[in-house]
Amino acid sequence: MRPPRDRGQPGVPPIPPGAVRGPDGRLMAPPDGPGAPPPSMRGPAPAMQPNAARGPDGRLLPPPDFADRRMEDLRGDRRQRTEDGGRRIIIEEPGNRTIVRQGDRMIIRHDESERFRRTYGDADVRVERRDGNNFTVIRRPDGSEIVTVVDQNGNLVRRIRREGGREVVLIDNRRGNRPDRGYFVQDVLRLPPPVISIPREQYIVDVEDASQEELYEAFEAPPVQRLDRAYTLDEVRQSQPLRDRMRRVDLDTITFDFGSWNLPEEQVGAMTGIAEAIKRTLSQNPNEIFLVEGHTDAVGSDEDNLSLSDRRAETVATVLTQRFGIPAENLTTQGYGEQYLKVNTTAAERQNRRATLRRITPLLQGSNAR
Repeated sequence: MRPPRDRGQPGVPPIPPGAVRGPDGRLMAPPDGPGAPPPSMRGPAPAMQPNAARGPDGRLLPPPDFADRRMEDLRGDRRQRTEDGGRRIIIEEPGNRTIVRQGDRMIIRHDESERFRRTYGDADVRVERRDGNNFTVIRRPDGSEIVTVVDQNGNLVRRIRREGGREVVLIDNRRGNRPDRGYFVQDVLRLPPPVISIPREQYIVDVEDASQEELYEAFEAPPVQRLDRAYTLDEVRQSQPLRDRMRRVDLDTITFDFGSWNLPEEQVGAMTGIAEAIKRTLSQNPNEIFLVEGHTDAVGSDEDNLSLSDRRAETVATVLTQRFGIPAENLTTQGYGEQYLKVNTTAAERQNRRATLRRITPLLQGSNAR
C-alpha cells in the first residue's frame, strides 16, 4: 500500500528578519529603512528582466508562477485517453503537459515555448505552421529571436537563436536528420553506467558545500567517459546512464514544500552561486545547454510526482531567467518524479524535493573535449 500523497503541511515558512508579507501572503523583500540590512549584506540586486513587474513601492514582484499552487488543483483538469489498443495511456494536463504510460515506462512531455512566453510575454510572439510543424517565434527586446519548432504531436524538433543576421541551432532533436515520432527512445537504454574515476565530490557537486570555482569546474568539465556519437535531447532526457556521463550539480540550497512547485521568495537568493557559474560558462560559449532536472520524494502517485517534478524544474529555470538573467533558450527542463532519490526512503523527505543541473552540450554535440 502506497503512503498518502505528497500534499503539504500546515503553516508557512519562517519570516527572515526585516521581511514582511504582502496582502496575498507572499514574502516580500526587506524594505529600506530602520532595521533593514545594510547594502553590503544584501548582495547585488537582481536584474530587471523583460516583463518583470514592480509593486507600488518599487519592489520587484515575484513571477506569476510563484503562486502557491498544489497538485490537488490540477487533478480535476486532467484528461485521459488510450492509444495502441489500450496499451498506451495518455494523460493530458493544463500547461501543455502530457504524461505517457506504456508498460512499465512512464515519461512526461511538455512544450517549452510556454516557459518562454511566460518569461518574455506575449507581445512579440508569433506562431507559424509550415511543413506540418508549428514554429513559435519569440522576439526579444534586443531584437534577437528564439524559434521553437514542434511537430504535430507536440515533440520538440529544433530550437534556434537568430541574432545579428546569424542563425544558431541550439538543439536538434532529430535522429539522422529525421524527427523521432515515438514517445520513447530505445537505443540508449542499452548503455551501461559510466565508470567514474574521479572523487564523488567532484562528480556530484552539492551547491551548499561548493565554492564558486568548483561549481564552474563542474559545468566546464568534459564527459567522464568517452561519447560514441551525438545524442538527441529525448535520448538525453530518457537515459540516466547517458546523463551520468556529465557531472551533476545538486541545487540542495533550495527545496520544495509537499505537493508544491512554488519556490518561496526567501530561497531565491540561494540560487545566486549556481546562476553565476552558469553565466561564467555562457561567457565562454553562449550556446551551452543546461538540463534542469526536477525531483520529488517517494510519497504520492507516480502521475502526481512526475507532474510535480516537471513543474519544479520549470520553476527553477524560470527563476534563473527572470531573476538572474540566464537566457531561457540555454535551459531545458525535465521531471523525473521519485526515480532518483537523494535520501533513500519511502517517507516524506524534504531533501528529495529538489532540482539538479547538468551541462549537456557535449551529449548533444558528441563532443569529448573540455
